[in-house]
Amino acid sequence: MAQTSVRVRTVQDACVAVGWTGHRTLTVDRETQAGGMGLGFNGGELLLLAIGGCYCNDLFREAAKRGMVIKNVQVDVQADWGGEPVRAQHVTYSTRIEAEASEADILALIEQTDRVAEIPNSLRLGTPVMLTEAQAISVEK
Repeated sequence: MAQTSVRVRTVQDACVAVGWTGHRTLTVDRETQAGGMGLGFNGGELLLLAIGGCYCNDLFREAAKRGMVIKNVQVDVQADWGGEPVRAQHVTYSTRIEAEASEADILALIEQTDRVAEIPNSLRLGTPVMLTEAQAISVEK
């Protein structure tokens, strides 16, 4: 089974962080009104981007299996945040696909991809998330 890992490290003396895997990076931060610097995506935005990005990528994979050529994909993902503890609720997404295929074949592709997309399925099926190690290092002020 394939494993994926990412790393996240804060910039010295700041709450902004850089996340990476391989040679690709992105900036992680909170909005300024939440105490951040507003320089990057927050965790909730990254979760929704993961859903939309996965679905978009998987559309191309599934289309290739069908010999279908996709010309354009739009995916919009939304969530409400609430509860105790706070979590994503009412997560929905919509898509618009232009392809060299009939409308019925495109709709079949949309439905198939919704059934097999890894990130949406991880959330739908309740993938456990566990903290496996923690270190506390006290530094003098």
